[in-house]
Amino acid sequence: MQARAARTRQALVDAAATEFDHHGYAGTSMVRVCRAAGITTGALTFHFGSKSELADAVQDRGCGTVRAVVDRVRTAPRPALDLVVELTVRLARLLEDDAAVRSAARLARERPGAHPGWPACWLPAVRELAHRAQRMGQLRAGTPPAAVANLATYLLTGAEMAARAALEAAREPDAAEQLQQLWDIALRGICADRDM
Repeated sequence: MQARAARTRQALVDAAATEFDHHGYAGTSMVRVCRAAGITTGALTFHFGSKSELADAVQDRGCGTVRAVVDRVRTAPRPALDLVVELTVRLARLLEDDAAVRSAARLARERPGAHPGWPACWLPAVRELAHRAQRMGQLRAGTPPAAVANLATYLLTGAEMAARAALEAAREPDAAEQLQQLWDIALRGICADRDM
């Protein structure tokens, strides 16, 4: 019985991730989630008492996926600034490939304060890595770590929009590749050991 309940909950969260991804919080109906999951409304309300609880579950899934990537990248034995770049590129790939991650990003904008949110899943690690890069002399003099974190935030916001646009246009996503190219350009201005 518990395995069946877990499968039902999983199906609901999967369907809700797709619905929130495509239609946003306001545009997603519980009835459409039930239809997409092939599950009755009664089963939905047994597992989730409200649309807000279901959105929280989708955000938890998306953020859990992101945190797993953050944990792997943050501890790699490489220069901190390289890890910032690698982390953001990997997150851009998740935005391209994972509906729950895209939903977590979208729901964080559409439901501010309702959940810790998408940036809370990765931004503290980016800030930590940027400070580490500064301490290790990887940043050009005068480049504050906060500017590196802000740059990563803007780049990932753009990557989310690019990934979403590619999906809507039914074309191959290239947000991660574009983000890598932008970092290559930006690093010339912030990295201590690169030529202008």
